[in-house]
Amino acid sequence: MTTQMFEGKGHAAVYQKYRFAPGIVLKQTILSYLQEKKAIPAELAVDVGCGSGQGTHFLGEHFKKVVGTDISEAQIQEAKDTPGMPNISYLVCPAEELPFQDASVDVLTSFTAAHWFDIGKFMREADRVVKPGGCVAISTYTVDMSLRYGDCSEKLTKVFRECWDQILKYSHDRLKYVLDNYQEIFDALPFSDKKRITDIYDQIPMTVEGVVGYMESSSSYQTFKKNDPKAATSLLQETEKRMLETMGVSSRETPVEFWVRHVCVLGCK
Repeated sequence: MTTQMFEGKGHAAVYQKYRFAPGIVLKQTILSYLQEKKAIPAELAVDVGCGSGQGTHFLGEHFKKVVGTDISEAQIQEAKDTPGMPNISYLVCPAEELPFQDASVDVLTSFTAAHWFDIGKFMREADRVVKPGGCVAISTYTVDMSLRYGDCSEKLTKVFRECWDQILKYSHDRLKYVLDNYQEIFDALPFSDKKRITDIYDQIPMTVEGVVGYMESSSSYQTFKKNDPKAATSLLQETEKRMLETMGVSSRETPVEFWVRHVCVLGCK
């Protein structure tokens, strides 16, 4: 069954506020593949493990009907409470038990969520609901991240990574799928027509507050916070202070370039 790490209302609210939508290059990569396979225009797209809907909104621009699903009621409530397009709806359900008929889904996606699923059961379910000729796009951003700001990018990235490394000590063992660049997830996809792209780099517009908020939204940080609330809070406060000092600015609203590397598994049934 799906590993549930994003259940609390407080965590869901932080997630909704600070998690970024799929980057431009990732979106172009997915859309180009769907066009190549003639999977768009299409009737129904399903976004599995949608969280608070960041990736689902992107799909709404390209499909007649989009359904976001997640096992977390708190996440789905955040998604429903966020203004969106009228062709998007949300459902609470496990990734391994999708409430769709056999061969009824044109495109199935999952953005930075599949490593939490029971991979075998999810792939069997994807195979069941996707139409012949339909496609899947399963992506994640990796822990390969950097910051750019003026001539202090290297120092700024060092400050960020020192904090991030501390947080990652509290990672769930399912991070192994991400560290393996979704190789196991690619191998488990039961389509013969498939490929894996591991070098998709995207610049995400952020602020200092947004970068710190992103780290706060991670499941690893939430685990850290449960174990040692004082140390976890202090780490983020100190990191924000160091970032501002490194940049020579005082406002946490100062824009920075946040660079992430995505991995994407694409397949056509």
